[in-house]
Amino acid sequence: MLTGFVLFYVGAVLFLNGLWLMGRIADREIVVINIVTALVSGAAVLHDAFGSAASAASIRNGALSLLFCTTYLWVAYNRLSGADGRGLGWFSLFVAVTTVPVFLRALAAAGSLTELWLAVNWGIWGVLWLMYFLLLALKRPIQRQTAWVTLLAGIFTGWLPGFLLLDGLI
Repeated sequence: MLTGFVLFYVGAVLFLNGLWLMGRIADREIVVINIVTALVSGAAVLHDAFGSAASAASIRNGALSLLFCTTYLWVAYNRLSGADGRGLGWFSLFVAVTTVPVFLRALAAAGSLTELWLAVNWGIWGVLWLMYFLLLALKRPIQRQTAWVTLLAGIFTGWLPGFLLLDGLI
């Protein structure tokens, strides 16, 4: 259930960040959902990595989830401080590279449709973080494409599965 809870908010923040990248939401206004999602995912990180039932697998999950949490906090910080995003762009490269072995490991270990779906999500998230690196650190003119990938990833890798998990449908 915790996964559904976090994914639901990841879906919201990616969808809204996509709209923000399209210029449909103001810089300062996008801060709220990024902070809320960082807090939600941060609580899950604390539970997974430091909770009484923490295990090697849950600590790994917490470490990977912290990549999302850090990204959302950094977006919020950049919007409040006026930073140009280059630091977040380079962090995004670090995360994109990290997603490669996570994706490959998840793909190789997938024994169910749900596990295969999660592996594919890691691939999609890796592409998305790579796009943020290209957009923010290297200043490539791909904002429109990045906006659409962000928005669609929000729907299909976050909101929809999060909603279905919360409703007990998967």
